[in-house]
Amino acid sequence: MAAAAADSEDSETATAATVTTHHLTVPPGLTQAELQELAHSISEFHTYQVGPGQCSSILAQRIHAPLLTVWSVVRRFDMPQTYKHFIRSCHVGDGFEMRVGCLRYVNVISGLPAETSTERLDILDDERHVTGFSIIGGEHRLRNYRSVTTVHEYQNQGGEIWTVVLESYVVDVPEGNTEGDARLFADTVVKLNLQKLASVTEGLARDQVM
Repeated sequence: MAAAAADSEDSETATAATVTTHHLTVPPGLTQAELQELAHSISEFHTYQVGPGQCSSILAQRIHAPLLTVWSVVRRFDMPQTYKHFIRSCHVGDGFEMRVGCLRYVNVISGLPAETSTERLDILDDERHVTGFSIIGGEHRLRNYRSVTTVHEYQNQGGEIWTVVLESYVVDVPEGNTEGDARLFADTVVKLNLQKLASVTEGLARDQVM
């Protein structure tokens, strides 16, 4: 009886979960043509099972810098403060190796509803330029937060090169908040981080030209 009840509960949970369709909606900052080119990558890397009490979103940032310049910053799981606005400091353990499963310990700037965050590297693919992490501990409001970032290069017929960065996430909606409130908060943080990533890497690209 107990096993049957558990199976029924699992079935109801699975039924209640929905699959995101980020590949069907053009994120702000992207063109429809770019979305069509990225649809397969979005389906592969930016699709989530979203359960009750969770929300998900995807954001895009166009950066006037080569892919390898952008990726050199994004891939540094041990140095998120390079482009993430709200991190006061980040440290890793002795003998740290940047590989799937490694951890970073983040201290957040004052003024936010957070103090610390323990984060685990879930994916790091240097060939396909994909990385992602989960928040697994700390004092913050982003419970069960998982994020994936992919980096894509474009070149037009005139030879101009630019990069598009996609970052998506799924996260629990905090108690007392609406889904809209939770998405607005997370979207704002991600958007500001991506804007700073653009500023940092475009500056690096200019320095490389000089």
